[in-house]
Amino acid sequence: MFLNNIYLSYFRNYIQETVNFDSNKVIILGNNAQGKSNLLEAIELLSTLKSHRTSREQDFVYKDRLYGQVKADVSRNFADYNLAMILPFKGKRELTVNHEKLSRNLDFLGVINIVLFSSLDIDLVRGTPEYRRNWVDNILIQLEPIYAYIIKQYNQVLKQRNALLKSFKKQGITNYVNLSKSAQLELSLWDDKLVENACRVMRRRKRVLTKLEPFARFWHDQISSKTEKLEIIYLPNVEYQKDEVEEINTKIKSQIEQKRNNEINMGVTLIGPHRDEIDFIINQTTAKNYASQGQQRTLVLSLKLGELQLIEQVIGEPPLLLLDDVMAELDLTRQQQLLDSLGNRFQTLITTTHLNYFDSRLLKEAQIIEVEKGKLIHREK
Repeated sequence: MFLNNIYLSYFRNYIQETVNFDSNKVIILGNNAQGKSNLLEAIELLSTLKSHRTSREQDFVYKDRLYGQVKADVSRNFADYNLAMILPFKGKRELTVNHEKLSRNLDFLGVINIVLFSSLDIDLVRGTPEYRRNWVDNILIQLEPIYAYIIKQYNQVLKQRNALLKSFKKQGITNYVNLSKSAQLELSLWDDKLVENACRVMRRRKRVLTKLEPFARFWHDQISSKTEKLEIIYLPNVEYQKDEVEEINTKIKSQIEQKRNNEINMGVTLIGPHRDEIDFIINQTTAKNYASQGQQRTLVLSLKLGELQLIEQVIGEPPLLLLDDVMAELDLTRQQQLLDSLGNRFQTLITTTHLNYFDSRLLKEAQIIEVEKGKLIHREK
């Protein structure tokens, strides 16, 4: 997979900029707040339709403009694609693939596959459970674009069920037996929808983490010189033994029944994968509470390298790697391990404020693009 070029129009702090990529290693050089991360964010949007930095659509649009635009050409093993995205300040996005307007976002996903490693990813270890859930969900969308629809469906059902529970609370109802027959029936219908969609999410999360673990463990062994053993533990909100729909559905229904009155009292859904957790264990100790800063960085680096390998194995070609301001987060040893492990298989775009993180060999091979106040300047070798 190779990103040939990208065009930005009124996107973030870019007015009209185009850059053509001619190397597997691209260094994006510039001081802070010049637009380096914005460039990688545009690629992330083309891949996932989401940004790890914001959920506000208007943040993408330059100053007082009505819309921004991102276009790119990408070559894959068996086909070339032109992608375009119009991002309105208000309203619905317009997506096109090979100049054909799409009616479904789902048809846009999976054309560009990426692994993004940013300075924020240390939160994988010490951040909230929601951060870890979003991380595994993003991997799933890369591997199985239909998962974007599955998790959206679950969240919509969750929202509707929460609204119903909240309405009971507002009415002063504190017990299931005090609900009218029609209210009990309505809640039962949302229970069934929740169970069905929760099962789909939980099974996929479990499977992808099971597949990721050996890749991440391999890299963790390499980086830690086999002094530490990594385990990735999926802790679903509802425990189950077998990866079977019937068993999981039964377990979820049982938990809902047990928590029925608590949910009505609190006006919120207490059962489901929106309360899942993922635990990282190093030498039989949870990393979140006890890992040193160095161990946390080793863990995150191992997870990201594992993601690369897993996605490559599933889609049959190397994804793009976006490294956003991570060199400053890693010590010299981990920097070198990261760069050495990539070789030339992965097209890698690296943002940095300094070139002294890189050895002379990489600098000779790399394409260097300078960013200054939203302008992209190709530095001649």
